[in-house]
Amino acid sequence: MDYFRFEKLDIWKEAIILGDQLFKLADNAEKMRRYRFANQLFGATMSISNNIAEGSGAISNKEFARYISISRSSLFEVVNILHIFQREGMISEEERIELYSKLMQLSKKLSNFRKALLNTEK
Repeated sequence: MDYFRFEKLDIWKEAIILGDQLFKLADNAEKMRRYRFANQLFGATMSISNNIAEGSGAISNKEFARYISISRSSLFEVVNILHIFQREGMISEEERIELYSKLMQLSKKLSNFRKALLNTEK
């Protein structure tokens, strides 16, 4: 079976798994009728894995690195949203910290992958 390039990337796999957890929080926000909160989290979460996938089809590593930067920026947006969710009483501090740790790990991996892409461009 053939695979697309992104499907082989650990960063994409981690983003998808983390996305499952974040989507559950967004679903809960919808149940609480906090639709704007839910939509923002859905969009930012999807952007993390979507930009990894989209970037993997780039013509150059430099262009792929740009998509990884966008993915990382979306991850930062998710972190901010989680802080807001906690402040609004939508998640506990423990839930935020657990997700924060996973997001921090993925952020570092995205940064390292971006650097590796740019180093192979030279």
